[in-house]
Amino acid sequence: MNAVSSTLLPVDASVEVAVEAACRLIAPTWPLDRFIAVNPYWGWVDRPIEEAAEQLAHLGGSQMHMPHAFYRDAFKNQAFQTAHLAQAMQEAGVPGNAQDVVNALDHEAPVSPALPLLSDLLDAQRQLTREPAWRVTITHQISQFCAAYFDAEQADWHPAQNHGLYGGWHHAIAHDHGIALLMRAPGVLPRAHALPADAREAIVFVLDQLAVPVDGLENFLCAVLQRINGWASWCAYLRWQARLEGGDDSQIVELLAIRLCWEYLLDDGLRGESSLWLRWQNALGQSALAADNHAGSAPDTHALLQRALEIAYQQPLAAALAQQPAASAAPALAVQAVFCIDVRSEIFRRAFESVSPDVQTLGFAGFFGLPISYTPLGTTATRPQLPGLLVPTMCVTEACASPAQDAALVKERQAGFAAKQAWQPFQRLPGSAFTLVESMGLGYLGKLVKRSLPSSSAAPPADHDGLGARNEARPALVARAGETLAQRVSLAEGVLKAMGLRTGFARIVLLAGHGSQSANNPHAAGLDCGACCGQTGEVNARALAALLNDTTVRQALAARQLVVPATTHFLAGLHNTTTDEMQIFDTDLVPASHADDLARLRQTLLAAGAKTRAERAPLLGLVDLCGQPDALLQSVKKRANDWAQTRPEWGLTNNAAFIVAPRARSQGVNLAGRSFLHDYNWQNDTDGSLLELIMTAPMVVTHWINMQYFASTVDNARYGSGNKLLHNVVGGHIGVFEGNGGDLRIGLPLQSLHDGQKWMHTPLRLSVFIEAPRDSIEAVMQKHATVRQLVDHHWLYLFRIDPHTSAVEAWLENRWQIWAEAGSASTL
Repeated sequence: MNAVSSTLLPVDASVEVAVEAACRLIAPTWPLDRFIAVNPYWGWVDRPIEEAAEQLAHLGGSQMHMPHAFYRDAFKNQAFQTAHLAQAMQEAGVPGNAQDVVNALDHEAPVSPALPLLSDLLDAQRQLTREPAWRVTITHQISQFCAAYFDAEQADWHPAQNHGLYGGWHHAIAHDHGIALLMRAPGVLPRAHALPADAREAIVFVLDQLAVPVDGLENFLCAVLQRINGWASWCAYLRWQARLEGGDDSQIVELLAIRLCWEYLLDDGLRGESSLWLRWQNALGQSALAADNHAGSAPDTHALLQRALEIAYQQPLAAALAQQPAASAAPALAVQAVFCIDVRSEIFRRAFESVSPDVQTLGFAGFFGLPISYTPLGTTATRPQLPGLLVPTMCVTEACASPAQDAALVKERQAGFAAKQAWQPFQRLPGSAFTLVESMGLGYLGKLVKRSLPSSSAAPPADHDGLGARNEARPALVARAGETLAQRVSLAEGVLKAMGLRTGFARIVLLAGHGSQSANNPHAAGLDCGACCGQTGEVNARALAALLNDTTVRQALAARQLVVPATTHFLAGLHNTTTDEMQIFDTDLVPASHADDLARLRQTLLAAGAKTRAERAPLLGLVDLCGQPDALLQSVKKRANDWAQTRPEWGLTNNAAFIVAPRARSQGVNLAGRSFLHDYNWQNDTDGSLLELIMTAPMVVTHWINMQYFASTVDNARYGSGNKLLHNVVGGHIGVFEGNGGDLRIGLPLQSLHDGQKWMHTPLRLSVFIEAPRDSIEAVMQKHATVRQLVDHHWLYLFRIDPHTSAVEAWLENRWQIWAEAGSASTL
């Protein structure tokens, strides 16, 4: 194929369709202070994962698998066997001997080059050992401009924003002599002046000038945007938020125009037989031809190895879940504890259940079903406390016992903020790192020393910024005025039914949110609750406890045939996933009749925390402290407060499954902190609405988490954020650079996935196990295209546990296939 002879794009053609298609493929990335997990391949889920992998490799050089060496080591360590690989080959319809595939692992497969841009060919003729690469220089220039443009709080000066992202860049590049001198390219400036002032007009102009073939337009624009994927993801977030609120945002299109314009700026205008442009056109055609020839071919070795690794995990888990739950007389419950479905809760729940026979634990999304935002008392800042897929419909804030106390706290907080803000200009002045210590004397030096020495102190209270240390008592959380009783009752009823709490209430129901504790960690929010938009679950747990303890609400619930006994008290807690301690809130509101219950609960939680820490200790390199509970607790606390600690905890590393079933189904299984657990009883869901909610919300969120860890592992250079030691925060909260430039880094740091010697996360696609009738699950898939795409295109694997026989079936090739039967041998 000769690209020059292809039909060229006329100026009046519908470029808009191709532009929107390219932009749609970029998934959003949330800012650091709301850092939630996102599937970076989200724009590709409407096609099979194998096709997406081929396209990503072709367009951007991204690989959706690990190197051969990883699978070779996994095979040697018996993470999978030839039988698993043979099953993967059978599923894919690939003939041959599985052992032959294993034998070939000593040789790494060649990597196909990405679709070339004109700047790539220009770099190919430069002496890159002595000259800067154009590709790196372009990324750096755009990235530095975007960092300044989008910065809203870190810098004191910002570029003018009245002309938009593209307009601001166009003005800047037309007056930037630095790049022309550095790269010895005097033609850049005059060509910059020839660019249109409008972003969309610039896209059409450049495509016409470069004569991009119309039959490859969408792929070409996608490849261009992939070169600045980090900032494209940030712009996709701005568009995502705008559309959630009923608006729109076009800055991702303007970013595409900026990166595309750089290809025009480097074009020397020559079109002869030896010209750079003609060589690029031919390379473009050859790349497209190679991609066409490869499309639809048999799965490559990497895909088979990846599937074998997943089968090796799924088979024993399916066999374990196929065991009939033991029937036993349930004791009178002293405590019911509702935990987030987060994989870190699984270990704590197991420990909690083991130390107290009259405890029942439940799994539910950590925002506890509250569609809320939160405004701290005395501030105007509001943040969402729910999954990124949803929009808040109500707001909560704090209130004290009296308006006078409210006013006093507001005054104190505002004074604290003012004092803190007054210091910021001094800290940002050039040389302030030296002069500030000299000016303040040894008093400031003491603060620096204190920061460098990790303590074993407890986590500072969340949202306590601006309040004095003496304000230990947290004001009660209340809903914003204007919310009606009917709305509160409907919300309470919906949450209780979704949790499975309809009858049999214990005297204490603990709502256990979770949050992490770490120091000097820009990605700290990524260790908090993803269901709470990268915040701790404290606000949601306390708000729901207050709602469910409300006497008026309970009376109205009783009128709706949902009776909460007067002897039941809802209590909010927060599981610190770094130290495995449980903090309990608003204990002053616990009735005197429940004092003994509360005391016993505290002791049970202490014992469960100690047992959980002992199980996690080997992963933290603290195996020697397993028999010393007090020393182990002090050690994990010091890790949490250590400014130099890059691995305070392992977060959701090694997540692999999502189990939607009664707790009895998984209670006897050690899931090793790899499974999200959501309670669900199909018999209480006659219309299937709860299952629909689970499969369209928590299942999608767990899939996002799973694929963020997956992508950050298989391609950390593009979808991960690299080395924590090199991170510099961009724009106060937007993201990080690795070093002083390059693209905006998204995803997880290497230290969150690798311990320095081996990968701590095994990249497996999520395996979802649902205990429900076939027709209920199929109805949700038929109704929701996204759910159907995730399953049918193998972005996740769907299994069904038969409620009557306990057999486990897998949805493969559009039908249910037996995977494990009751009584199957389990190695878990």
